[in-house]
Amino acid sequence: MKIHEYQAKQVLSRYGVPVPRGKVAESVEEAVESARELGGEICVVKAQIHAGGRGKGGGVKVCRGLDEVRESAEKILGMQLVTKQTGPKGQKVLRLLVEEGMEIVKELYCSVLVDRTRQSVVVLASTEGGMDIEEVAASTPEKILKTFADPSLGLLPYQATELAYGLGIDKLNPKLIRQTAKTFSSLYQTFVQEDCTLVEINPLVLTSDDRVVALDAKLSFDDNALFRHSESMKMRDPAEEDPLEAEAGEYGLNYIKLDGSIGCMVNGAGLAMGTMDIIKTFGGEPANFLDVGGTATEETVEKGFQLISQDPNVRCILINIFGGIVRCDMVATGIVEAFRKVNLQIPVVVRLEGTNAEEAQKIIGSSGFGEQLQMADGLGEAAKMAVASLG
Repeated sequence: MKIHEYQAKQVLSRYGVPVPRGKVAESVEEAVESARELGGEICVVKAQIHAGGRGKGGGVKVCRGLDEVRESAEKILGMQLVTKQTGPKGQKVLRLLVEEGMEIVKELYCSVLVDRTRQSVVVLASTEGGMDIEEVAASTPEKILKTFADPSLGLLPYQATELAYGLGIDKLNPKLIRQTAKTFSSLYQTFVQEDCTLVEINPLVLTSDDRVVALDAKLSFDDNALFRHSESMKMRDPAEEDPLEAEAGEYGLNYIKLDGSIGCMVNGAGLAMGTMDIIKTFGGEPANFLDVGGTATEETVEKGFQLISQDPNVRCILINIFGGIVRCDMVATGIVEAFRKVNLQIPVVVRLEGTNAEEAQKIIGSSGFGEQLQMADGLGEAAKMAVASLG
């Protein structure tokens, strides 16, 4: 689950991470009044959507005086903001964050996430704050520092201090070594205590008045742990979520909408990724990522069909199920029942392997849906058939 920047800063501040003073506004007048209350000659008006790159898309404006605040708020509020992360359609801006301005001496980058290979939490830091970290990793990977925190010990004080020295804080402002290290420790505590999948600060800034401040913030929570965080659940913004993705979540399905024309229904995230890759190999484009889980039932298969069929871009559905715990015959029954209820008018290609696969083939073969519902022998053949069905 993602939350807005202003919400992320509220969470971070509870753990001692310094953030700018700011106020949320849902109208132009509220934005102007917020700037007036904050005082100061300079303030920043920031669009609040669940996507990065807002500044490049015109969603962040530095303002001098209330007139510029009003002008910026009028332009940003209600706009369809397009960034690399929103896709070409963009997202509508429904609220703003108005923050105090500050004189920035240096911009840094910091994030906390799980390194599954090392089975530990990793803290990343870089002197290249304000840039896309992917670009930094590609062009100057040596500028990204990594510190791995043992799960049983956490991020130790010496590790946080080493990161601060590694960023050259001692050369920029020796007074800020301890403050920077403390900020890293606080970010780690936020990540662990809130069951996050990502904590990202870009940029983390050093100011002329000797402060370390999280100028921007992004937090994502592990959906599987949300039952432990009722307060976090209240921060969910349905307006920022794809309706189909939200509906899928209610049924325990992992669904992510994409821009292609071949709908995918798969059990297992790794198999789903492999299915999308092989579709692209044969010249097609997946319309979604849909993992019905390792314990899929007839009901979840039927719901998966309903979700995929609601996407008007889908012209074919590819079902790829490996029956381990899940029985293929049960999945086949679910497919046939869903076919009858959903009244699909597009071709469906099915690849079923594993437990009771032969029985599943008989169920599909005797379904009476003819060429519209076809069985494939192997994933490669299934992908070829799906792509060929598009004409």
